[in-house]
Amino acid sequence: MRTNTFLTLAVVVLTALTSCNDKQAPAAAPPPGIPVVEVTNMDLEGYNAFPVNIEGKINNSVRAKISGYIKEVYVDEGQRVSAGQALFRLETNVQSQDANAARSAINAARANVSAAQAGVNAAQVEVDRLAPLVERNVISNVQLETAKANLARAKGQLEQAKAAEQQSKASLSAIQANMDFAIVRSPVSGVVGTINFREGSLVGPSDQTPITTVSETSEVYAYFSMSEAEYLNFLEDTEGKTVKDKLSKLPDVELILANGKPYTEKGKIKTVTGQIDPKTGTIQFRATFKNSDGVLTNGNSGFIHIPQHFENVLVVPENATYDLQGVVYVYKVVNDTVKSTPVEVTHRLNNIAILKSGLQKGDIVAAKGLGQLRNGAPIQPVKTAFDSIVKVKPIM
Repeated sequence: MRTNTFLTLAVVVLTALTSCNDKQAPAAAPPPGIPVVEVTNMDLEGYNAFPVNIEGKINNSVRAKISGYIKEVYVDEGQRVSAGQALFRLETNVQSQDANAARSAINAARANVSAAQAGVNAAQVEVDRLAPLVERNVISNVQLETAKANLARAKGQLEQAKAAEQQSKASLSAIQANMDFAIVRSPVSGVVGTINFREGSLVGPSDQTPITTVSETSEVYAYFSMSEAEYLNFLEDTEGKTVKDKLSKLPDVELILANGKPYTEKGKIKTVTGQIDPKTGTIQFRATFKNSDGVLTNGNSGFIHIPQHFENVLVVPENATYDLQGVVYVYKVVNDTVKSTPVEVTHRLNNIAILKSGLQKGDIVAAKGLGQLRNGAPIQPVKTAFDSIVKVKPIM
């Protein structure tokens, strides 16, 4: 009897434990629903964007040719000026004093020339008087030779006096030229930039900072840089044998201004420096834009858009890719399971990644929710239209 009671209690306990275990082990959650898209081929029209700095076609620094204090400023910033137009006037008090001294020196030199000329005339008269007397043996030849020596000496003094006069005139000319330099004129026609010095400022030819800058902006240059890899892609993707030939075949480019709006005129990329800057690892390009309305000024910034056309390229949504230690991957879907697959991306544009290798047309990849996936994880594929993922309708 006691044995049967023990067996009954054991059965009850075992049943209770089994029931508890069943409550602690609920059914496994279903795999997450993940949007997936099919890898496909497309024709795409996009652009590469690069930040640019705008400069006028001609930018001339305006500096004083002589040292002096600015007395007058004739122009204002942003004003259009002509070549040779007066911009500033410097103080000329010192130059005026020097000019007066030079004029006095010229007058003194002229007086010396007159005196020397009189000495020559007197010496010549003496020689002319003695010469016949020597011929008639009235006087000795020594007196005549002495008179001739005096004449030669007088002529030498005259030449020295004339040279001193010319030197005085040259000094005055130099001083007057400096006085002319007191008017600082525009070297080219263009627009006046920032005026760095105004009335009362001491300026001179050795100043590192110019008084101002005059820029010719009827045509402007937009400078931008490519990395070495981007430059090599440019050489590879652009038609033409030489760099010059490739540049000539590039389509017109668009300038996006700092406010995000496109500039009305299209531009043309015309030059490239031809060498990599060792400090930055970049190479510089220059695009030219017309600026007849004067909308663009020296120092503007923005972005340049270089059109690109791709025919029948293999693509996936850019959101379908992720980077791990410098390698780009996608989650390829095989039998409702994701497999981490490395791919080679050549370009990214319009939220689309263009592939060179790693996938084939018709493969299925996870398009969203990559952060919750792991290699080998099961999913419930949710077929999704490619266009709804990239939000841009490609050219088919």
